[in-house]
Amino acid sequence: MDKTVAVIGGSGFIGRAVIERLARDGMRVIALCRNAEKAKFLKTMGVVGQVTVVAGNVLNEDDLEKVIAPADAVINLIGILAEGGSQRFDALQGELPGRIGTLAATHGLESVVHVSAIGADTASASNYARSKGAGEAALHAAFPKAVILRPSIVFGPRDSFFNRFAGLAMLAPGLPLPGGGKMRMQPVYVGDVVEAVMVALGVRAAPKTRGKTIEGGVFELGGPDVYSFADLMRVTLRAINRRRLLIPVPLPLMSLGAVFTGLLPNPPLTVDQVRLLAMDNVVGHGSRGLDELGITPTPVAAIIPSYLGCFRPGGQFSRR
Repeated sequence: MDKTVAVIGGSGFIGRAVIERLARDGMRVIALCRNAEKAKFLKTMGVVGQVTVVAGNVLNEDDLEKVIAPADAVINLIGILAEGGSQRFDALQGELPGRIGTLAATHGLESVVHVSAIGADTASASNYARSKGAGEAALHAAFPKAVILRPSIVFGPRDSFFNRFAGLAMLAPGLPLPGGGKMRMQPVYVGDVVEAVMVALGVRAAPKTRGKTIEGGVFELGGPDVYSFADLMRVTLRAINRRRLLIPVPLPLMSLGAVFTGLLPNPPLTVDQVRLLAMDNVVGHGSRGLDELGITPTPVAAIIPSYLGCFRPGGQFSRR
C-alpha cells in the first residue's frame, strides 16, 4: 500500500464501486462521508486499517483538508440531483470542486479525478448542469492537471435508474414517458466508470493514451448503445418479464406536477429535473471517451438481468 487516495463522497453508488476497486488494487483509502456510522461497510472492502471512514461536512474547510492533506490523490464524487436544506447546487457542484483543487495543489497531490456529468455547461437552462459546468471550470483553474469524467446514466447493482423504474413497474399499471420518451441516453456500466477512474489516477495503463497525456482532459463516458427513454423502459420490462403501458406525458404537464412534488423532503421529481429530461444525455460528437482510455464499454443487456431479477413475478428465482 504505497499510495493513499482520498475519496470525497464515498458511500454512494459509484463511491462503493470505486473504493472496492482501490482496496483490491492495494491502495489506502480515506473516505469522507456525512455519516461515518452508516458508511462503516466501506471498511470491509479492504484489510484491517486499509479503508478509513471519516465523518465530516464537505463544505467545512477543515474537514475537507484533513482527508486531502495526507493523500497522494483525490477523487471527487459529490453530486446531488435535487436541492434541499443545506444541499445546494452552487455550493456542492459549483464551488466545491475548485476548493478541492486548491487544497490538492497546496498539499502537492499527484492527481485529482472529478466525476461530473454529460451535459455540464455553464450556459445550460438547468441549474444542475450549470453548476456542474461551473465546478469543472473552477477545478481546472485551481488544478489544471485534474481529469474530469462525464458519465451518462450509470447503471449497475444499486443504481437509481433501472431499479427505480423496475420497482415502479411492480406497483403501477404503466410507466411514464417524459416528452413522449424521445430523449436519448447512453447508459454506462459502473464497472467501466471505475476503470476510467483507475486510468485517470494512473493506476491502470491505457494503450490508446500512450504518447498522449490525459492530464487536464475531459472524457465523456457512455455505453456502446444509444437508446431513447422509451426504449430503456422496454428494456427494463423485458428484464423483469412484465408488461406495462408506456404513457407519454408532455413536459409542460410534468413541470406543473414537479412544482408540487419538488416541495417534498425527498422529491421524486423537480422542475429542474424536467429541464434535464428535455435534453439528450449522450456522448458528444468528437468527445474523448472510454475508447481513448482503452476501455471497451459494457452493454446494458449483459448486466441488468443479473440484478433486476428480484422484480420479476415470483421473485429472482422464478422461471417465469
